[in-house]
Amino acid sequence: MINRHSVLTRMKCISMRRIASIMLIMGLSSFCAVANAATWVVTYPGSLYDGDERHKYPEALLQLALEKTGVRYRMVASQRVKYQSKAIRKLRENIEVNVVWSTTDRQREDDLLPIRIPIAKGLIGWRVMLTHKNKPFYSKAMISLSDLLVYAPVQGIDWPDTKILQANGFNVLGAQNRSEASSLLSRQQADFYPLSVIEALTELRQEGADPDIRLKEGIALQYRAAMYFFVNKRNVTLARLIEVGLERAIEDGSFDELFYEYHGDMLEQLALDKITYFELDNPLLPIKTPVSESKYWYTPGQFEGKKKATN
Repeated sequence: MINRHSVLTRMKCISMRRIASIMLIMGLSSFCAVANAATWVVTYPGSLYDGDERHKYPEALLQLALEKTGVRYRMVASQRVKYQSKAIRKLRENIEVNVVWSTTDRQREDDLLPIRIPIAKGLIGWRVMLTHKNKPFYSKAMISLSDLLVYAPVQGIDWPDTKILQANGFNVLGAQNRSEASSLLSRQQADFYPLSVIEALTELRQEGADPDIRLKEGIALQYRAAMYFFVNKRNVTLARLIEVGLERAIEDGSFDELFYEYHGDMLEQLALDKITYFELDNPLLPIKTPVSESKYWYTPGQFEGKKKATN
């Protein structure tokens, strides 16, 4: 005997699966149609000054990601929004800029929508130290983290790194911006200025830099940190476009190619695989940070291996 109830139940399940499949296809089609319907105007914070080297790589990577999606786009650097704190505020309000790159923390991920692919491969958490040549810190041998803790670093007040350093026991001097941080170092009011390896050498070489500011060689701080592209929480389609573009660039190798084009010389010069580095905890690291995805992160010696492979 045929159980009509069982037959009807199976037919209903099949129908529901078909409806779900149709809805998924329609959703993907709608996404593609929206993404390709018009020219995307992507506005990001302008550089603080002409020739700012720190902006070149994120701009180039954003362009690469958009190119990988195949959409029509136009990138615009905002001349009114330059400082990070203002850029994040404007992005949260969904005015003047629609993409910002910044180190992530829990608050920023609550306020904004992150694309969780570390654009600097974690190098933002590798911190070398600038100091004044006349400060005792410059010539002092650092054997352990406790040796460092007796000295006062300077960081921006609103930078996540400030809270990370404080959580690890440092007495941090706060600065309103990068210019003030450099001034505090030049006036010898701070002992050292920890900067990510992708920023430090540029800071030393920029026009007008204090010639008495030097790199403290042979040591670094290291903590897990990620710099992401962020968009407004409501701008889900743009977030998805950037994510898809970055993943495609990772898969075809163009992400790493661009990364080493901009950072290879610096990594070779700093030789992170040959220096002493002190590991810090990052209590601000959001739980969804993809720490287990090795393809997203730099490890010391990785550059040397790539260099040998390409020779």
